[in-house]
Amino acid sequence: MIATACLIAVGVISVSALMNLFRLATGPDVLDRILSLDTLTINAIGLVVVIGIWFGTSLYFEIALLFASVGFLSTVAFCKYLLRGNVIE
Repeated sequence: MIATACLIAVGVISVSALMNLFRLATGPDVLDRILSLDTLTINAIGLVVVIGIWFGTSLYFEIALLFASVGFLSTVAFCKYLLRGNVIE
């Protein structure tokens, strides 16, 4: 039962990631592309967590935590660069 639920979740998250990649490639402006990149990171985190549940190991949760940290920092850096023109003051 859990394998079927994980398989469905992986399929849905993969479709969502593909739609985010399309938005990233064809976004009308930079803000839409940054938002799609952040959402793509969230999809990757969800995919890693579902795969961790599927295989029954906790190693994937640490990888998901690293993805979350890097995704948050990259989004903040992109937004700060757009607002101020530099990342480090």
